[in-house]
Amino acid sequence: MDIDDLLSAILGNRIRITDHADSEAAADGLSFDEIYFSVLHGEIIEQYPEDKPYPSCLVYGDTFAGDQVHSVWAYNRETEWTVIITVYRPDPDRWINWRQRRPRI
Repeated sequence: MDIDDLLSAILGNRIRITDHADSEAAADGLSFDEIYFSVLHGEIIEQYPEDKPYPSCLVYGDTFAGDQVHSVWAYNRETEWTVIITVYRPDPDRWINWRQRRPRI
């Protein structure tokens, strides 16, 4: 999967939002417009090809206001639909430059 797969699904309105992603977005005060924007201008920073039922990935991007966002997306290559699994504002204590996980101590 690459970012273009996600962008095509988002722009084509082929998105499923899990209840978990919906509640996490609300808890972090993120709108889905902000989340989509973060993907449109973001990058895949981790791939999870073995995830089931579809491969998934972690995307890093910024909101309209420049706030950092991480979102996890699955992609069904057959249907070309994407699923937003979760979204959150990354914790600076756990991330280096928002793209690399800090080693656990």
